[in-house]
Amino acid sequence: MAYSHIEVETRGHIGLIRLNRPKALNALCAEMMAELAAALDQFEADDNIGCMVLTGSDRAFAAGADIKEMADRQFPDLYAEDFLATYERVSTCRKPVIAAVAGYALGGGCELAMMCDFILAADTAKFGQPEITIGTIPGIGGTQRLTRLVGKSKAMEMCLTGRMMDAEEAERAGLVSRIVPAAELVDEAIKAADAIAKMSRPIVLMAKEAVNSALETTLAEGVRFERRLFHATFAFEDQKEGMSAFVDKRQPSFKHR
Repeated sequence: MAYSHIEVETRGHIGLIRLNRPKALNALCAEMMAELAAALDQFEADDNIGCMVLTGSDRAFAAGADIKEMADRQFPDLYAEDFLATYERVSTCRKPVIAAVAGYALGGGCELAMMCDFILAADTAKFGQPEITIGTIPGIGGTQRLTRLVGKSKAMEMCLTGRMMDAEEAERAGLVSRIVPAAELVDEAIKAADAIAKMSRPIVLMAKEAVNSALETTLAEGVRFERRLFHATFAFEDQKEGMSAFVDKRQPSFKHR
């Protein structure tokens, strides 16, 4: 399909989505998020795609939500339609999604990046939840995901003051997995995505599900869930191939089944 606010392409087994509202620094609007959900649906349904990369521009991953679009909205309407609920599509993807962040990732942009499975940050990246400065609070997981990723004290400071953190602080705090030079950001994200896509697809889904369970359960329940998934991997041909390849000292040839 044709898109107005995103650019979509396929690189081998990778689905690449680029937010593309340059005049608005990629501010998240309803149309953009509907297009993003459609692109994600398409890649999720494509058996050729093993991983996705979500990125923006050099200046901004996304500088926030589109304030002009929501400034005059009223509570009854927002509540009735459960406004922003559809913005969570990234968080429900079964296939891995990597955020490649350069420039500003603020407000909704920071929240969108945190919905992804991990964040690669350019050395120019800046993260923040500045909603408090315009009289509101984060609405798509900022107070929840940020707290889980960086801890209460830093999340509280950022949400109450609107302070931004740069890439180095974000890496120290555990918000991003690593920092790369801005000029190499997308290439590094594609490289990581390609490594994932070469693994057994069903086993990747199980590994992602197991890691995500750590944020939702007790340690005992999480370990039990992990063990059951580990047991389940032995039902796949790829487990037999992977272990046989290790014993034979060769590269595995996964069939994704």
